[in-house]
Amino acid sequence: MAVSKVAEQTAAKVDARHRALDLTDAQALEMYWYILLSRRLDERMWILHRQHEVAFHISGIGHEGTQVGAAFALKRGYDFVHPYYRDMALSLTIGMTPRDLMLALYGKQGEPSSGARQMPAHYGSRALKIVSGSSPVATQIPQAAGIAFGIRYKGTDQVALTCFGEGSTSEGDFHEGLNWAGIYKLPVIFLCQNNQYAISVPTDKEMPVKNVADRAVAYGLPGVIVDGNDPLEVYRVMREAVARARRGEGATLVEAKTYRPVPHSSDDDDRTYRSREEVEAWKKKDPVLRMRQYLESVGLMDDAKAQEYEARAKEAVDDANQFGKNAPFPPPEAALENVWGESRK
Repeated sequence: MAVSKVAEQTAAKVDARHRALDLTDAQALEMYWYILLSRRLDERMWILHRQHEVAFHISGIGHEGTQVGAAFALKRGYDFVHPYYRDMALSLTIGMTPRDLMLALYGKQGEPSSGARQMPAHYGSRALKIVSGSSPVATQIPQAAGIAFGIRYKGTDQVALTCFGEGSTSEGDFHEGLNWAGIYKLPVIFLCQNNQYAISVPTDKEMPVKNVADRAVAYGLPGVIVDGNDPLEVYRVMREAVARARRGEGATLVEAKTYRPVPHSSDDDDRTYRSREEVEAWKKKDPVLRMRQYLESVGLMDDAKAQEYEARAKEAVDDANQFGKNAPFPPPEAALENVWGESRK
């Protein structure tokens, strides 16, 4: 029986989907690590808000598969990323740390995105080429098109990725950004993380078409729909979009169908606009669960290894939590820094 089990696992590894995508076993496990780390960090942030330790939290729970799959398709630290407020897993995978994100949550000194001037979830790192966004939704979309125009002007093979929810596609910025990218064949990927609700408004009240990707044709772009809770499938689609952009063939609109099983933010009560049955049904498609089940099916994960990953994630989250909590607040005079340029004589 044991020999048969080993043989089955060996066969599964040979036919593993990640290997067909040129991902190593180590990379497949790394995908799971970032999905899990983001989830456990996100959950801790919810707890801190409910304990009145922090003022606000907006979550990326449910989106981790989309974001990690997308990040793996990029040259991290080389390509530009213009994220939106749910992109915790994306930012962690690109290279931000749990400590960075906890400093932002607490609004503490040394916070890398804005020097503790912004709300949390405005991810940014000059060194990692993560461009911090503005609070109004969809503003990052034409800005990412502008970054891609700069890439084309300089003649490098970099690409730009920007993310947004499907609610953002009702903003004028979405249409302007895609129109500009279509005209000039810019190296940018527009990744819509469609979680079914623009705060409390369902998709059938947001747009007259069934899919966000259906809109791509109006701007001369390919539109691709992908299961956003399957990180390997997201990686496959994103890898193709990135390769297309690097070849000079222009932008792609990718729509990742996913779901947020939590409220829109810490100030929202999602019980007023959707049923608990709907939420529970989507939890069965959870990206943490699906990636773990996949790894188990190809012999890369078992209960002991899963517990090892959980312990490692808890250690990282505990460390970040204490680091953020104990860090000092910026001095009041720091609010006057980086407002005006220094005069040069």
